[in-house]
Amino acid sequence: MKLKDIYVILGVFLLLSPFFLFDEVYKFYTDFNSSHGLLTAFIKFAILATFGESLGLRIREGVYNRSGFGIMPRAIVWGLLGITIKIAFVIFASGTPAFLNYLGFDDAQSALKGGFSINKLLTAFSVSVAMNLVYAPVMMTFHKISDTHILLYGGKLSALIKKIRFAEIFKSINWDIQWHFVFKKTIPFFWIPAHTVTFLLSENFQVLFAALLGIALGLILAVASLKN
Repeated sequence: MKLKDIYVILGVFLLLSPFFLFDEVYKFYTDFNSSHGLLTAFIKFAILATFGESLGLRIREGVYNRSGFGIMPRAIVWGLLGITIKIAFVIFASGTPAFLNYLGFDDAQSALKGGFSINKLLTAFSVSVAMNLVYAPVMMTFHKISDTHILLYGGKLSALIKKIRFAEIFKSINWDIQWHFVFKKTIPFFWIPAHTVTFLLSENFQVLFAALLGIALGLILAVASLKN
């Protein structure tokens, strides 16, 4: 472990410790999160998911940032994706139980809001499956395209106002990895179980937990790239 790693660990500790040490900070977070869900989703993903990518870079190349990596544009893109993830949470957490009710599972909607039970677990699993099969592949593909776009413009903030060459970048994606690893392995073996846990949590912590999962995914992708 190098000195820069110690600084990062200390920084993470200093950032998170007030939420555990001071009730006022925790209450402010829960109140602000309840009143400004989309804004807090932007902030959480901009910070935590980008941090996950930096950790992945640290594993692959030994640094947390480098020229052309584009920390700031990546953070903004992740923040915007965080808003869409929050929207997806609302849509699928409402729509999937409604569909289960349509199929005859009358207590699906109430189960998701109640205490832990087998019905709540099965409903959370159903929500996770629906969201990860419908929304996740689109989000993951767009994220891959946006990453490539940022790299093409040297990681500069100006990349965000440049036209994205969707068709060209789409064709350049390594679909062997995107399909066989990102879709076929991370979705069923990581994201569906992880988001099942997410939907078992109270609403105030769902997006935060999802953003923390972004850190874990950054590490998974980094390890996979080393194996390749």
